[in-house]
Amino acid sequence: MTAPPARPERRGHEAASPAEVPPFKPSLVTTVFRDVTPMHVSRPAARAAASVTRTVLAEIVDGARRAAAEESRKRLVPADLLAAIGRDVELEVGAGWYAHSPTFRDRLGVPYDAGAGAAPSRERRRPRKPSAVAGAHRFEAGVRKLLRSRGVTAVPAMVRDLNGIASAFLTDLARDAAMVVREGGIQRFGAVALVTPGEPADAPFPKDALGAGSARRGDRRTIGRDDVLAATTIQLFGGGLRRRALAEAREAAPDRAGAR
Repeated sequence: MTAPPARPERRGHEAASPAEVPPFKPSLVTTVFRDVTPMHVSRPAARAAASVTRTVLAEIVDGARRAAAEESRKRLVPADLLAAIGRDVELEVGAGWYAHSPTFRDRLGVPYDAGAGAAPSRERRRPRKPSAVAGAHRFEAGVRKLLRSRGVTAVPAMVRDLNGIASAFLTDLARDAAMVVREGGIQRFGAVALVTPGEPADAPFPKDALGAGSARRGDRRTIGRDDVLAATTIQLFGGGLRRRALAEAREAAPDRAGAR
């Protein structure tokens, strides 16, 4: 009997490509979108949104991992999250979570909601639809899977922060995608160039790479893949992270004959 051929060894970023590690399921994405809008979400749109969220969280985890490595640690703590964001302003996303996390309370000077994330009391009414904060726990399985794929673990407080950032970011992405559908496209958009002193600036970011033309295809009742890509250009500024997120989302949800 002939032995099966050995699989090639994968290293580094290749071992954690979007196609191999999809930590956030399209079904979770659809649930979040339904919390925000009654519009239908196409399957390519859900896959694209899941990919964008994964790319953003992977960049944050990698930044925190580098900060932890400087102290010879593989277990991430909230201070590593702050260090990652402090070193790369592009990673400052999901800001709706910041006011509910003690990790960001002192750094940003925002009031801390001590009740966030706690079990609701009998007197406290539950919201009709879960907010990004109340629904953050839904992201825990995906966050832990993502951490494993990057070769690190995290303390519970760090996991909660990553859950919250993912939930807030995806909620904002859903709102912007719905806005793109309602308005028939993005009316105004631009790019922010982040330049480090002493280093050459990146090449200009082409407008057609944004995937955000003045007009959109499709009806006004369905959020499609291109609407999610357009929303990504609103949520992510700068060139590097946005470019990677768009490229990986297109790979995860290819445009087959204009399918939405």
